[in-house]
Formats: sequence, structure tokens, C-alpha cells
Amino acid sequence: MTTTVVVGGFFGDEGKGKIISYLASHDSPKIVARGGAGPNAGHTIKDGDRTYKVRMLPSGFLNKDARVMIGPGVVVDPDVLISEIQNYDVGGRALVDANCGIIDASHRDRDSGGMLKEKIGSTGSGTGPANSDRAMRTLRLARDIPELSEMITDVSQEINSAIATGENVLIEGTQGTFLSLWHGTYPYVTSKDVTASGICADVGLGPTKVDEVMVVFKSYVTRVGTGPLNNVLSVEEMQRRGWTEFGTVTGRPRRAADFDMSLAARAAMLNGATQAAVTKMDVRFPRCAHKTEFGDMPDDAKKFILDIEDALGIPVSIIGTGPYVDDIIDRRT
Repeated sequence: MTTTVVVGGFFGDEGKGKIISYLASHDSPKIVARGGAGPNAGHTIKDGDRTYKVRMLPSGFLNKDARVMIGPGVVVDPDVLISEIQNYDVGGRALVDANCGIIDASHRDRDSGGMLKEKIGSTGSGTGPANSDRAMRTLRLARDIPELSEMITDVSQEINSAIATGENVLIEGTQGTFLSLWHGTYPYVTSKDVTASGICADVGLGPTKVDEVMVVFKSYVTRVGTGPLNNVLSVEEMQRRGWTEFGTVTGRPRRAADFDMSLAARAAMLNGATQAAVTKMDVRFPRCAHKTEFGDMPDDAKKFILDIEDALGIPVSIIGTGPYVDDIIDRRT
């Protein structure tokens, strides 16, 4: 049984939601717990004929046998969370730590103008101002919110108890390594650390309890909002390559660049990665679409994956070959 932490390797938008959904479905974790900043991070999951877009629920909620939890390091918008629980029928399985911070209208107002909006390109979700108030010790906590009372639990205790009894546990990160407040392209970053270490702290998981750290990369790099992006492509070139995308939370267009091997290697180092996942191989290499065996990929796609493994010194154990949860090549066995 393993405890696995999944984080983004670039600037978010790497397809973590799909990878986490796959792992939650196939590895049978007892708990899927989310760390990260707050509802400023969106995950998109396609399963059959349904598309799910979540900002608060952990992406592993499609596994109906798993309990999904939000760790104390995350700030929560109760309206967003309750709406997602109701829309996706997750009642009774969704739990929130008593010490989660709470976003209210004042935080959203502060996040929708001024420097955060105009210079940094904030999502307007209230996440940054809420985390600022948390640092100033003025933020309300989940234990003070009646509408969350039936969901309150001690997430850190739940996770560590599950590990102690030999259960699989999946820890879900948000955003990406280079949006980390400490390790990213400051000031164009999120309001906290979102590397594996930070995500573990968010849910109360000590480093000796982690078995695997999976860093998720897309087969090309995208970034929504402002901030540096090396070798950014023109809109015309993005369209020619089929790399045009839009942010899950804001709908803003993403900028794109080719896969950055040196940036990926730094992400692997910062996160202590033991393995990697690479998504959207079908977009970069259309002949990869819906493949489930490595040997069935074209030679140029195989070389791309092997080059990543050589540069990072870790295996690419999961390869995404399409938009659906099971469009996956799983090389772990």
C-alpha cells in the first residue's frame, strides 16, 4: 500500500485532474486529500459523456468508495464547495478540516481589482486575500461556519490513521511548481507554496510517510494570465499546432511554448519526484490518441518520453493519450 503525492510540474494546467482521477479509480485509495491554495485552481475531468470542472472538491471524487478531504492548509469558499458536492452527488464523502480558512465576499472583492488583478492577473476567487488574512491571524476558520458543520473532521488524523492501517492514500496538489510563492516566477505566483513539501504540510502529512511523488507535465508548456514564459509561441503558431487552450476557472486564453526540459528537471528536483506523468501526448503526437500500450505509440513519441526520462532521471510512469480518464498508458506494472 502506498501514499502518493501528485503535483504540477510547470505553471498549472498540466492535466493533474485527469491523472488524479485515473489513480483514484485504479489504485483504490481510501482517502483522496487536497492541498494547495484554494478555489483559484480548477481541474477538468472527462469521464464518459460527462465533463466535470471542480475548484474545491478533490479530483478523485469519481471513485465512490473514496472519501475526499480538504486539508487545513487550503482556504475554502463554502458556496463553491457545497455547489460542487450537490452537483456531483458527493454528499457524505466530502470532508473539510476544522482549520481550513474561509473565503467570504470581502476577499473576492479585494481580489477583483488593484495590483492583484491588474498586474498579477488574479482569478478573482478571493484566495490570495484570504491567505493574507490567514497570515495576519484574522481569517475565520471552517469550524466557525454552520453550513460546513456536518463535513468537519480532523483531516491530518484521518490521513495518518489510514496510512497506519495499510490503506492507499492519494494527496492532490494544485497549480504548478513555478507558481509556488517560494520557488516560482515571483511576483507572478500564487499565494503559497504548492510544491510537494507544501502540499504535504497542507494536509498534515510528514515527509517520512510519503512513498511516491508524481510530478505531472504536459507535452508542451502553457501559462494562463501574466508572468514570464520562455520561448512563448505566437497565437498563429499555437493554432497551427493545435495548442490553443483556455483556463478552467477564468476562461482566459493560455499562452504556450514547447516542452522545457530544463524547467522540468528543476521541478523534479524541487519536488523530490520519484516518477512523472506526461499528458496530452495525443495533442503533440496525434497518432498517440487513445493508446493504452507504450509499444503502440509512434517512434517519435516514444523518443520524446525516453528523452524526458533521461533528462529527469526518473520514470515517466503515466502517459495521457486523450481527454478521458482512461486514455492512459500505465507503465507502473
